[in-house]
Amino acid sequence: MPPRRGAKPEPLSPPRPCEMPGCEAQAEYRAPKSRTTLNEYRWFCLPHIREYNASWDYYKGMGPNEIEANLRHDTAWQRPTWPLGRLGGSQRISAEFLRDPLGLLYATPLHAKRTKQPERPQAPPELRAALDVLGLEWPLDQPTLRARYHALAKQLHPDANGGDRGAEDRLKDVNRAYSLLRQRAGSGGFQAAPAEAGAAR
Repeated sequence: MPPRRGAKPEPLSPPRPCEMPGCEAQAEYRAPKSRTTLNEYRWFCLPHIREYNASWDYYKGMGPNEIEANLRHDTAWQRPTWPLGRLGGSQRISAEFLRDPLGLLYATPLHAKRTKQPERPQAPPELRAALDVLGLEWPLDQPTLRARYHALAKQLHPDANGGDRGAEDRLKDVNRAYSLLRQRAGSGGFQAAPAEAGAAR
């Protein structure tokens, strides 16, 4: 765009006459020749640079579609853009790209103190299959065990499944898993809720 009204004259410009026909004043202000030659200038005196600026229309001669495309191009600073995820943004980042061998980003003591999570206790190996059958996690309390068992028993009962043999076999697995976990609870294998102790049967 041409300089704003009141802009200062170019301090290093050589003396030259104003390009406005019939004007003999010294030209101290420059303005682009056109939107296609923004790095080539015309030179005017102050009154005529103001007149030139007032009549300047960057979009003169453009159609509506050209103006719209030009505005969109300017919105992104004349750089190409793509929708999010189009160029791989939705793909998982390889751990190799996030590796920090010097520990500058993630392995500092302060970061470890802020992000370290308490370790969850591991279920005894002999109970893991039973927990998987019931869809439960460790540690476990008796109310959670009983509630889960009753929900699965109701869901897999033959009356609710039209005598489906698959549901019946699944219910047998649930019964065995529940029996094992209940016995382990009775032998002190995991802590029961205070109000529920001894009431697993």
